[in-house]
Amino acid sequence: MNKLMHHPIRFACISLLLSGICFYSAAQQVSPVEKHGALKVAGGKMVDRHNRPPQLRGVSLSWSIWAGRKYYNPEVVRWLRNDFNINLLRVSMAVEPQGGYLKDPQGQEKLITPVIDEAIRQGIYVLIDWHDHHANVNVAQAKLFFSKMSKKYADVPNVIYEIWNEPERVEWKVVKDYANVVVAEIRRNDPQNIIVVGSPHWDQDIDVVAKEPLKGFKNIVYSFHFYASEPSHQEALMHRADQALNSGLPVFVTEWGVGEANGDGVFDVEKTEKWFSWMEKHKLSSANWNITDKKETTALLLPGAAAIGNWPLNMLSPAGLYIRSQLKKFNK
Repeated sequence: MNKLMHHPIRFACISLLLSGICFYSAAQQVSPVEKHGALKVAGGKMVDRHNRPPQLRGVSLSWSIWAGRKYYNPEVVRWLRNDFNINLLRVSMAVEPQGGYLKDPQGQEKLITPVIDEAIRQGIYVLIDWHDHHANVNVAQAKLFFSKMSKKYADVPNVIYEIWNEPERVEWKVVKDYANVVVAEIRRNDPQNIIVVGSPHWDQDIDVVAKEPLKGFKNIVYSFHFYASEPSHQEALMHRADQALNSGLPVFVTEWGVGEANGDGVFDVEKTEKWFSWMEKHKLSSANWNITDKKETTALLLPGAAAIGNWPLNMLSPAGLYIRSQLKKFNK
């Protein structure tokens, strides 16, 4: 298929030119992936084809089980692209809980694949997230999954692989050994696309990672997570992340929330603004947690929000209203 046909707006415009009713602007025709192209790591940063940080800003779908599962559909992807103005979508495939990949690999692949494919059609970047806290004991399954994904999406510039959501209280060596195996598996099929490697202690020990990053692979970045109102996620954690950035470690904030680490707690706007400004200062790409309608602080939707998008503003939570506003403001 002609690459042009992958872009629905542009193709529709061309189809209607003879009728004189094509009215889309050039800005509307250029998708984020057309603008930034294939991503890479250079000079200690994730950069685009112009050698500048793309600073992607988007949202994360919730666990692909439980309440968040119903939002895994192409309609929601299109709504998030058009209404929230996202240029990044994180697809958080559950692994260990009941109904996750370990118990139902075919079901999970069938669920996430249309979402990934729709993100690609919409011209946005998509994080394929192995949403596991104990990936080091599920190495064989991770290898199988990422082998399939990297064969299917090799050289598709939209795709980013996140190979371990949040390592818990394990040493960096454990994460690193796992990463060396899974990264090698991906690189058999996809030599270029960005791979995100987790950091110990729920993606907080990024300063430890910076002292001994992976060697022998290119286009590797490292995940950092924070929750803006979590008492332990304040100045000291920001300082540790600054240390990693100053040492030249490429960092990707693959998950952050406006509340506390348990998904609930206080939505402290002042603390959230401080963290948001910090990401802007360092031109970091990020995905906000999360698209679900649970009654939680970090949930972007209110209970009962429709499963196929088209959400009126009164179905967005305070977090949802804030994140939508920020994305529309900053994603130009």
